[in-house]
Amino acid sequence: MLFRFPRHAFFLVAATAGLAAPAAPETTPTELPGTETFVYRAGTPEPQRLFVIKPVGWKVGDRRGALMFFFGGGWTTGTPASAIFWARFAADLGLVGIAPDYRTKGRNDTSPLAAVADSRAALHWVQVHAAELGLDPARIAVGGNSSGGHVALWTAITPAPPGSAEAESPRRKPAVLILFSTISDTSADTGYTPQRFGANTTALSPIHQLDAKMPPMLAFHGDADNTVPLRQALALRDKLVATGNTCDLHIVPGGGHNFGNDVPEWKEKSRQLIIDFLEARGLLSRAQ
Repeated sequence: MLFRFPRHAFFLVAATAGLAAPAAPETTPTELPGTETFVYRAGTPEPQRLFVIKPVGWKVGDRRGALMFFFGGGWTTGTPASAIFWARFAADLGLVGIAPDYRTKGRNDTSPLAAVADSRAALHWVQVHAAELGLDPARIAVGGNSSGGHVALWTAITPAPPGSAEAESPRRKPAVLILFSTISDTSADTGYTPQRFGANTTALSPIHQLDAKMPPMLAFHGDADNTVPLRQALALRDKLVATGNTCDLHIVPGGGHNFGNDVPEWKEKSRQLIIDFLEARGLLSRAQ
């Protein structure tokens, strides 16, 4: 099925925060245009928030599918403002769109352990408040770019890793995972910036901690990615397939870490592949 969207729906993942430091200090958003703001964890000096966009026709009592998308930035930069277009993309499809915040080194002086803990807590909160949000907790897709893909993977792994509270673990796995240029290995020998994890390099490395049963996964990765090498995506796919799980990996020829900048035709192509993937798994049904 071919969908057409407003122009804002066709920004590629390149619009999300990259790994380079911003020109000015980032601030934590408390609201974003066209969204509803919810606090998923109270705290000081800042509570943790997520931003929700409901589709046209949404009503109390709906049990819609949803897409929650985590921004990238190497656990150092980025805010939900750089991922909110994914929530709009979701709403255009009739889904509830969710862009969570999580703590970063730049804004909160925290390690990646905090980012993982927040991602798990965000999905837990959404599942608990599914009726309020008008969504079906069994039909939540979770996605992310780069480090956002890393924390997205951690919403689908059952045991709480170091730095995460068991009480904030997701109640169930996401229905599917959608990953762009994802960091899936942080181990000391083969992983991305393992020094950031201290003694927990392997404990926080998704590929080393996968459950026997993982959600179906759609992944995109450029073969010219010099930030997170393609071998990470290949290793993740191969391990998932070898254990009887599903991973549809699309390799972008000539694509770097933000491959939409390098290969513009993948902007629309990747969107259509996501739509097909969600539709095939029953997340796009508008029958509530």
